[in-house]
Amino acid sequence: MKVLVTGHRGYIGSVLVPLFQAAGHEVRGLDSDLFARSTYGPASALPTVDEVRRDIRDVTIDDVRGVDAVVHLAGMANDPMGDLVPEVTMAVNHEATVRLAGLAKEAGIERFVFSSSCSVYGAATEEWVTETSRPNPVTPYGQSKLDAEHDLIALADDRFTPVFMRSATAYGFSPRIRFDLVINNLAAYAFTKGAVFIKSDGMPWRPVVHIEDIARAMLAAVEAPRDVVHGEAFNVGQTTENYRIHELASIVERTVPDSKVEYAPGNNPDKRTYRVDCTKIARTLHGFKPQWTAERGAQELYRHYKAIGLTESEFEGPRYQRLAHLKGLIASGDVDEAFRWQTAPEAATA
Repeated sequence: MKVLVTGHRGYIGSVLVPLFQAAGHEVRGLDSDLFARSTYGPASALPTVDEVRRDIRDVTIDDVRGVDAVVHLAGMANDPMGDLVPEVTMAVNHEATVRLAGLAKEAGIERFVFSSSCSVYGAATEEWVTETSRPNPVTPYGQSKLDAEHDLIALADDRFTPVFMRSATAYGFSPRIRFDLVINNLAAYAFTKGAVFIKSDGMPWRPVVHIEDIARAMLAAVEAPRDVVHGEAFNVGQTTENYRIHELASIVERTVPDSKVEYAPGNNPDKRTYRVDCTKIARTLHGFKPQWTAERGAQELYRHYKAIGLTESEFEGPRYQRLAHLKGLIASGDVDEAFRWQTAPEAATA
């Protein structure tokens, strides 16, 4: 099968593409490469595919022709970025997503797998949330994902099948590592500073999922029979992988030698708290076989941080912190305030 992966050079995409290739699929990539200067380790660590360098807002129908499925990962990636520029977040995550899906449908592509998020649940009003729970996003990022789902389902018909993959909070090592994700952040802080630093009161619930398992879920959604996935939303993760933040911190403390849990002075509760039931994906998407736990993931991160020699300046500097990196690109004039390139990505100085 020929599959177009948007965001193929991103945190998840750089891990997803090799997995799809190993499964026998031909992958084409589409990415503006906003984080061209954020590869952790050698550039050769990024997968090599036929690719188009394009902002998702500028995609043409010719960019999508000739494939059997689209896996749409590209977007503004998290709550802090969404809070910084909510209007850009909506333009990219909602409007550009719906436009891309419309072009895919026009081009005769039958399967559109959308990387949504458990952030659509936001401040959950139920003890456990399922795919039928009432969404309650509390950030522009979560709202943008929910709005995209709403408009994508309107495109569904006998010729076009959208699938909504509501991933739990991601973690795991990648050539495009992100340190703004809870397990990655806690482990990096512990490795470089000896403290497992908790910024909240540690009580919020978070469902977590390794990026390899997100990729496996996407692959299963592409390969599944149409009647299994048509217009369906799936919570991506495992029901057993819901933790309070302080529990994740304890896992990291046990993993990283000579580290100790610390709380930020005057820490406040985080209203983003939810436990996610992943029974549906386990029951119906038979190709999805998750392989990771938070404990194993913390061990993986520690091994990589140790092997590469992660430093405090790298961890806290702008190169690998998504929000700081984008602010640096704006300040240098490499991108404008709508995050469109003004120079060649390779020339970026941030």
